[in-house]
Amino acid sequence: MVKTRAVIDEYDTYVPGRSKKEITDKYGIDADDILKLGSNENPWGASKKAQKAVAECAIEMNRYPESNHEYLKEKIAQYAGVRQNQVIVTGDGADELLDIIAKTLISEGDEFIVHPPTYTYYEYTFKLYNAKPVYARWDVETNTLDVDSVLDAITDKTKVIFLCTPNNPTGGLISHDDIVRIVEATDALVVVDEAYWEFAEVNNVDLLDKYDNVLLLRTFSKVMGLAGLRVGYGLASPELLEKISRIKPVFSVTVPSQKAVLATLDDKEYIEESTRKSIEEREYLYESVKAIDGLDIYASKSNYLLVDLHDSGYTAAEITEALMKRGVIVRDCTSFRDLDEYYMRISIETHPKNERFIEILKEVIDERRN
Repeated sequence: MVKTRAVIDEYDTYVPGRSKKEITDKYGIDADDILKLGSNENPWGASKKAQKAVAECAIEMNRYPESNHEYLKEKIAQYAGVRQNQVIVTGDGADELLDIIAKTLISEGDEFIVHPPTYTYYEYTFKLYNAKPVYARWDVETNTLDVDSVLDAITDKTKVIFLCTPNNPTGGLISHDDIVRIVEATDALVVVDEAYWEFAEVNNVDLLDKYDNVLLLRTFSKVMGLAGLRVGYGLASPELLEKISRIKPVFSVTVPSQKAVLATLDDKEYIEESTRKSIEEREYLYESVKAIDGLDIYASKSNYLLVDLHDSGYTAAEITEALMKRGVIVRDCTSFRDLDEYYMRISIETHPKNERFIEILKEVIDERRN
């Protein structure tokens, strides 16, 4: 047998949200009847302009995509309010950029700081390069970052600090002042993950012209509705991006992906409508779940919400199974470090589907109570 690296032999597989096909195969439920509230997607679909652009570019699939993305970066810069040389574009969403950052900055034995519970892909990616995770603390009860725990974790081995705002899976924000405190306390790269910033309606783009150790991580998979095309982007100093670009895969952003992003950025009405409806549905879910006895829910600034099940009579595994049998996909949060087996995450759907989800959820809770 081929001998693999020791870190691979000891590695846990990343746990994504469940797909409709899994539920169809397991329970025989028609895919069209399944409510998918587990993956933080845009339930209204991609921009019609993006769909048209992808269809029209099919004739180009025999050609390599444009590699420098200059026009694409120009359009992203206009949207983000930065200069073109402060933009890098990646395939495989923002996850590809995480991998490139690790390749660029990490030597064996270096440290990186994360604040669990948070997006697990930071740790999943960086440990592959033999970097050591150092754990700061997200206070789940108050849904805020313990800033002092981050500052106390910084050492001369710290290469990267991850700050997720809105935080996944809790939906809480990290204040601008707290981010500045951390950035000014270190020369390590501070990666501020703003994948869901549109739903929060605040961002930290002003930091880029003040500090050269900040990188904002973003994606077109959420409010832009392009999760299936996997395009991400980063905003940072031109000097850092020049070094990162040296090892970035040349053709990772495909022709359909580029065309779809450009068309979506031109569709301002779509972006505004997606953002507005997402926030409305988030607040509907918050108020509706909050009214169910036995469930506690955290206020969120994203398109998902964390639900505390301690008083429900269910573990996360039990309630997700009960919901899946009824054609509902939510996220069991047991795989998130520092969350026990009594948390699930729900993401928005269209309003009729959200109404149906609430009715099913009530039935499931009442069933255990009775």
